[in-house]
Amino acid sequence: MRPFCILVTLVCLSSWTAIAANQSRLPRSTPEKQGVSPTGLLGFIDALDGIDALHSVMVIRHGQVIAEGWWTPYDAESNHELYSLSKSFTSTAVGMAISEGRLSLDDEVLKFFPNDAPAEPSGNLKAMRVRDLLTMSTGHQEEPVTSPDKMSPASFLAQAVPHKPGTHFKYNTAATFMLSAIVQKQTGQTVLDYLRPRLFEPLGISQPTWNTNFQGISLGGYGLRVRTEDIAAFGQLYLQRGRWHGRQILPESWVDLATSRQVSNGSNPTSDWDQGYGFQFWRCRHGAYRGDGAFGQYCIVLPEQDAVVAITSGVRDMQAVLNVVWERLLPALKSKRQSSDPAARSQLILRLANLSVRTPAGSSTAPVAPLAGRRYVFPDNPLKLEWIRISEASGPGWVVSQSIGGTVSQISCGYAGWIKGRGYFGTFPDQAIAGSAAWTSEDTLTVKVAATETPFYQTLRLRFQGQEITLEAEANVGFGPTRQPSLTGRAE
Repeated sequence: MRPFCILVTLVCLSSWTAIAANQSRLPRSTPEKQGVSPTGLLGFIDALDGIDALHSVMVIRHGQVIAEGWWTPYDAESNHELYSLSKSFTSTAVGMAISEGRLSLDDEVLKFFPNDAPAEPSGNLKAMRVRDLLTMSTGHQEEPVTSPDKMSPASFLAQAVPHKPGTHFKYNTAATFMLSAIVQKQTGQTVLDYLRPRLFEPLGISQPTWNTNFQGISLGGYGLRVRTEDIAAFGQLYLQRGRWHGRQILPESWVDLATSRQVSNGSNPTSDWDQGYGFQFWRCRHGAYRGDGAFGQYCIVLPEQDAVVAITSGVRDMQAVLNVVWERLLPALKSKRQSSDPAARSQLILRLANLSVRTPAGSSTAPVAPLAGRRYVFPDNPLKLEWIRISEASGPGWVVSQSIGGTVSQISCGYAGWIKGRGYFGTFPDQAIAGSAAWTSEDTLTVKVAATETPFYQTLRLRFQGQEITLEAEANVGFGPTRQPSLTGRAE
């Protein structure tokens, strides 16, 4: 082995030792000791990296973390918006409340909210039970409203129920909200506060946040933010059938019910959304199950392989990520301890340490660069963008100053790298953000801004032509159109 290779290997082995010495609630191990080839893991990471907008990944085997990585500017200590992965946590709260005798699976939903019920409830609404909320088989044909400013027990109960509960699967975020509302009604605490001593604190989930509706009820079906390792620990708890560090904090019977196929939801053998649904958990191919959220937030549990995979991302094709797990990771999970492979392990560690979300590819300067320093004013527009100005940063990069709705903010953007800060993202003020930019043509500065606690990033293309600037904005993902109409501003 060449001296340079020896040096790299020693550095990487030292890094692995340092990681292991800094164990938190989940112990660390080398892949080989847990029956996984580092080469196989490297292929898995490379395949994930080929899907733009991966944010983090953590792989646990036999209770030991064997791979973990964050795509810069995302990091281990920041929370991440889980979207519908929140549902699996709400389900857990229901299981705990049932074990404490506060409610049962067969309780009628109307029983908890008599003052919110319609004057003449239908027979199907009267028949709806907690079990039906958990299995997304409430009998609705149309999902009730889910926006935080409108969603409530009254709005849910006002929705028509044309199907007999228990007979018709319909994905229903408002149903999960009702589970949250029931837990709050029966315990006097939001789901967030109820889970703190029962789930979050035992698992070391130290900084969870959960948005509420206008009545102060945790949203249940979405709105929870935790860290990647928190997701992994949650999956490990379920893999261990509710047992954590010698304590049974969740009944085994609940884990079995929640993660087994309670209802059928399709017949496509190649889709991980057609394998059946439990109590706010999806069944998967290959004997696995998962909680997941919009744009690629995953907690995947593989009981047959004794493994857990946690992933956060901002992707459009969620099935593509799961396909990588099945095609690249699953074959690497062997039944026996593997021979030590320091060289492959070194490559894996270096790869994991140098992951990065793609930055705009281009030049650090352009002929029209001096024009960028001017302030450009925009006419009234849906984005409420009033003016924008680009100035050079103290180091390689730029500062984008803008006024949105009367509030001025700045986004620092690195060249061929990321700069973190806080500022406007879309129409939302004071977000954790990171920026990167480059001149992608002679007259266009392309700016990429990531909201680093969410799945979203925006790409802004600023084209300078004399006295005018044209702004085009596009998001990586969204619940509606991702591209905004172009705006044109004039220099003052």
